Amino acid sequence: MPEEQTQVVNGDKCKVSAGVHKGKTGLVEDLNRSKGGNLTITVRQDDGTRFKTLARSVEKI
Repeated sequence: MPEEQTQVVNGDKCKVSAGVHKGKTGLVEDLNRSKGGNLTITVRQDDGTRFKTLARSVEKI
C-alpha cells in the first residue's frame, strides 16, 4: 500500500486492516519513525487500551 494513502495524524479515527491487531479501531495518538524507517503509531481504543502498529496497516475512517 503506498504511503500517501496511509497518512494519518494525531486524533484521527482509524481501523487496523492488517497484522496482529486487524479489525481493531481507535484514535491515533503517537506517530514515530523507527530506526528501520517505518512509520509506527500508537492507537488508543475506546476502552483505553493502547497498542502500537505500523501506519501502513491502518485505514483512516
